Amino acid sequence: MAEKKPKGPQKRPSALKRDMQAETRRLRNRSRKAEIFTERKKLEAAPAEKKSSHLSNVVSLLDKAAKKGTIHPNKASRLKSRLAVRTNKALAK
Repeated sequence: MAEKKPKGPQKRPSALKRDMQAETRRLRNRSRKAEIFTERKKLEAAPAEKKSSHLSNVVSLLDKAAKKGTIHPNKASRLKSRLAVRTNKALAK
């Protein structure tokens, strides 16, 4: 049986290109966010001696993600602040 043609207007080439670009960016952003999530978990699980080095890794990833537009700069700032407070509490014990 013959394939049915989609009804309605066809997508323009520029719209198809935007779809491809959006998908590429979505995957890239997802990867960056997953990396941040993993590093945050490593920071929480790290012993007190290693927390400061893990914190610098997380801060670096958050800054890069904010710079690239993956997350909002204010969100990066808020997360860095909260992580620093938690890390300092753990180091004070």
